[in-house]
Amino acid sequence: MFAVIKTGGRQYRVVPDDVLEIGKIAGDVGTIVQLGEVLVVGGDTPVLGTPTVAGASVAAEVLDHKRGPKVIAFKKRRRKNSRRKRGYRDEITVLRITEVLTDNAKPSIGPRPKREKVVAPAAEGDEEPKAARKKAPAKKTAAKPAAKKAAAKG
Repeated sequence: MFAVIKTGGRQYRVVPDDVLEIGKIAGDVGTIVQLGEVLVVGGDTPVLGTPTVAGASVAAEVLDHKRGPKVIAFKKRRRKNSRRKRGYRDEITVLRITEVLTDNAKPSIGPRPKREKVVAPAAEGDEEPKAARKKAPAKKTAAKPAAKKAAAKG
């Protein structure tokens, strides 16, 4: 089953487990948000909205809030010593679509648990992992006193 949603003035065709970047929306990382502006619900019998499908929504998990690439607007008027440089970065929300809902249903799938980092077990004979070992400080070589005396005489 797929759906066409509208958010931030753009339309997206989504299916469950899609990851997409949209304009920033409210919601903390790891929470489930519902996108209510569904234009089309597809599947065995597609439903077209006029303009939206009544009772349909899309549930999505907020994965991240970040900023888009830099966009630079540079304007120059030649021979007038006039130029202007402005730049901006869009605020972006990264979503994972969990399910497409119809008939005013509530989301049944919660956010996925975060994976814990797995530390590799130490090999036999090693007391601690290689990454945890500290490097020994480098030894300084002292000049020999006999060489200093010879240099002073000569």
